[in-house]
Parts: sequence; C-alpha cells; structure tokens
Amino acid sequence: MSLRLPLQAIGTCQSSTSLNPPPPPLTLLKTPHPPPKSHSDPEKSENSLPTTTRSPNPITQTHLSLVTVLPIPVNPLTLEGEIDLALNHLRSSDPLLTALIDSYKPPAFESQSSPPFLALAKSILYQQLATNAANAIYNRFVSLCGGESEVVPDNVLALNANQLRKIGVSGRKASYIHDLANKYRDGVLSDSSIVEMDDESLLTKLTLVKGIGVWSVHMFMMFSLYKPDVLPVGDLGVRKGVQLLYGLKELPKPLQMEELCDKWKPYRSVGAWYMWRFMEAKGVLTSTEA
Repeated sequence: MSLRLPLQAIGTCQSSTSLNPPPPPLTLLKTPHPPPKSHSDPEKSENSLPTTTRSPNPITQTHLSLVTVLPIPVNPLTLEGEIDLALNHLRSSDPLLTALIDSYKPPAFESQSSPPFLALAKSILYQQLATNAANAIYNRFVSLCGGESEVVPDNVLALNANQLRKIGVSGRKASYIHDLANKYRDGVLSDSSIVEMDDESLLTKLTLVKGIGVWSVHMFMMFSLYKPDVLPVGDLGVRKGVQLLYGLKELPKPLQMEELCDKWKPYRSVGAWYMWRFMEAKGVLTSTEA
C-alpha cells in the first residue's frame, strides 16, 4: 500500500466535505486503497501553520563542560527499514494505533520521485478539480511543454495565459504556475534547495508562491519528499481520523492536533496516513487486509 497522496490534490479544499481523492502522486505505487478523498488548499486560505521539527539530541562531551546539540537524522520514508521503525515507534508510543496498524498493510514507497518543480506545478493544476478533468488538463499541459522532462521554468514561462487557457487552465492558475516558474528563475527556489531545506524553511519558502498554502506544502513534503514527521493539521481526513481515534465530540483544531499527536514524533507522517485509513473505514476496523 502506498503512503503517497496525490500531489494533484494539493489544493482541493481542505475544509470541504467532498471526498474527491487527490490525483495519484507522480510516483504512486499501485494500491487497492487510494488516499482519502477530501483535502484542500483553497488558494492559500489556510492560516500559516509552522511544522514542528524534532527536538535536538544533546550529546555531552566527556572532556568539555558544555553540551553540544546535534539534530536527530531525518531519514526519508523510502529508506529501507524506515517504515518498520515507524510502526514500532507508533505501537509503543500510542497503543490506540496498534489496532489500526494490525488492520492495514503498511504504507510503501518507491525510491524515485519527480523533480520538485514538476510536482508543484502538477499540484497547482489539480487544485479543486475532479480527477478525470485534472488528468486531461495535466496531460495537455505536459504535451504543450514537450513532455514531462520539459516541464521546466523556462518552458512554462514561454507559455502565455491564452495558450494555457486553451488547454483548460484558468487565468488564475496560469498566474500561479508562472509565479512558481518566476521564483525558480529568480533563484528564490530551486529543485536542489527544496530537497535540502528543513521543514520550517519549506513552509516559509513554498508558501511564497501564489496558490500554494500550508496544506499543499504538507502534502508535498509527505508524498514527494517522503518526510517522516509531517502532521497536516488542516487536513479534514486526518482531523476526522484523530477525532475517531480519541473519541472526541468535535473535530480537533490545529493546536489540539499538535498536542494529541505529539507522541507520534518523529513519525507523524505515518500516523497521519493511518488517520486517513481510519477515516475511510468510519472508525470500524476489520481483520488485516489480505
């Protein structure tokens, strides 16, 4: 089962109750259980929600009277054995997750991913569209650029709004895609810098792009960069899953989400994946999937 959510969904309406799944990620594994069908990033309407980073690991030096603080390594979820480490941690840190982990096959990832620019452009194109319509527009967009390998900032900037409108891209989305390409051209962003940024920097930099909000960045971090410790506190499916898991009367707000799921660190991405599964099952668990 793939843990990846469709990047095309990045931006479909996070507070919406419609359950249209985000389009398949650029390197999605085949799975009988698609990601949840409700999420959104309504034209950057989310409040700015910083991603919590891991606590540093203090190492006391034997011959020094000071403490050197070193960051805990953050391995991508594609690394061999990382999912097993995540599941063991979640079982021990939150017993309520044990039944969920026993009820679903663990998430799995492919090691290859598409370039960040392509993934982000695709996420913008898929915003607030039904999957079939979004697929058609994306395919025409790729063809206009000359293939997926040619979806690069210079080629995107060479397309004017009228050309994009003819293939079904709205004027607003055209401005978003051009803004993303301009950020690359001006050196504000690059594929290499995005891969190297920490979570907080990613949120800061990517939300500078028109049309990309916090929810979109969380999805990108989880399903394109495979970051292990992302908690999408604004995602409706994850919030519903947490509500069911802890028997809450109301949907948890962002601060409550942070508090309740703090014990899942440093594998909140995997915990969030199980919340989507739990939400889809409406809180009813069956035997382990075949």
